[in-house]
Amino acid sequence: MIDLTPLDVRKKKGDFRRTVRGYDTELVDDFLDMVAERLEELVKQNVALTERSEHLQEQVASYRERERALNEALVTAQQLRAEAQAQADREAELLRREAQSQAERIIEEGQRAYREIGREIEALQLRRRQFVRAFRTLLDRYISELEVEEARLSESIEVPSTGTAPERSGRMGEQAPQPADPAEQAKAEQGEWLSSLVGEGEQEDDADDAVER
Repeated sequence: MIDLTPLDVRKKKGDFRRTVRGYDTELVDDFLDMVAERLEELVKQNVALTERSEHLQEQVASYRERERALNEALVTAQQLRAEAQAQADREAELLRREAQSQAERIIEEGQRAYREIGREIEALQLRRRQFVRAFRTLLDRYISELEVEEARLSESIEVPSTGTAPERSGRMGEQAPQPADPAEQAKAEQGEWLSSLVGEGEQEDDADDAVER
């Protein structure tokens, strides 16, 4: 392709050979001037379009670079999101297991405490029944002894039919043996019974401790 500039077109005016029956030179010159002007405009437009094209190419390259960076950032963000989700899932699973283990431990401790309290209640109920039985036996014994003592006192108060006075002791200063006071005897027996009951309770506590160990 031959490069043609507006200056080349204008210089071409004197290069055409003149003939008798040729074109009108003025018209040809006017046409060449018009072509040169139009060609000059086209050259300017071409230069402007070339510059614009280069600028657009630079923008496209910049946009492509930005797109590549955005794609890389998007991929990185997706990877980070996946890693964060996995980490959150692991932490949630760990917390769930810890909570479940703690709940099981609390339930086990509660059941163990419940069993211990049940054993203590059973032991207290057993000791209560033993105490009630022993106390009832003691009361029955006291009642029987009181009835016997009451009958004995009733017999001693009655006056003998012979009217003779009871014989005195042969020696001066000697006194007849006094009957034991029922109240004092009851207190002594009650003390002995309480001591034996406390001893039995201590033996039962030792036996319970041995069983628990």
